Amino acid sequence: METLLFEFALTCYFAATIACGLELFKGTRTTSRIMFGLVIAGFVLHTITILARYFISGHMPTASLHEASSFFSWCIVLLFFFLEYRYRVGLLGSFIMPVVFVLMLTSSMLPRKIESLSPILQSSWLFIHTAFAFIGDAAFAMAFGIGIMYLVQEHYVKSKHLGGLFKRLPSLQILDEMNYRLITIGFPFLTLAIITGALWAETALGRFWRWDPKEVWSLITWFIYAGVLHLRLTKGWRGKKAAILSIIGFLVVLFTFFGVNLLLKGYHAF
Repeated sequence: METLLFEFALTCYFAATIACGLELFKGTRTTSRIMFGLVIAGFVLHTITILARYFISGHMPTASLHEASSFFSWCIVLLFFFLEYRYRVGLLGSFIMPVVFVLMLTSSMLPRKIESLSPILQSSWLFIHTAFAFIGDAAFAMAFGIGIMYLVQEHYVKSKHLGGLFKRLPSLQILDEMNYRLITIGFPFLTLAIITGALWAETALGRFWRWDPKEVWSLITWFIYAGVLHLRLTKGWRGKKAAILSIIGFLVVLFTFFGVNLLLKGYHAF
């Protein structure tokens, strides 16, 4: 049943991504309502799937790459709902749902079998550390989408094509401010994830830091976003530069999430 619900959630997210594409090129109230309906349906099914996996396994469902990728996409959708409720950003779904769908599709192709937790993962740190990490990564994913929206909107402004998407996208000022706010949300959570990860490592392995590839790339990610905030506050790097850096930062997040596991070896399960 849990597998079937996951497939239904994936299908809803795929259909929502298609609807988001239609809304991008020919937006109407109907396509917008269909898109939101599909995202809500997918999210409800997705939530049930995560809860079912939690009750079956007895632990936070983030112990494998399949579970982690699924939970990552769930956090992004949750943050998407919050931003839509709080700010009502036009066309945000068109730039975010493809990311959600790709993460869910990737999750669907990874081994789904629930394995027994290794002794290292049998800790309350699993919930604390991964919750901080995924909330931070979800904020960076949203900043990535907002960054792309900024570049698209800037293209319309510079080319003086002030119709179509230009009228439906938020202003450059709003997009830049949202990009900044999302990074200021994601950065403290990433910091807490690194700190709690170090504390967990000391408890389980006797050392705070082991220069594991995942640790190293998490630290690289931290320096990138610290640089984004530092350059904004001290050098005035806003607008296009901030948008490009937020896009680069999220690509590093994805490499840390998937690339390190596939290309490098370490003691992290995901």
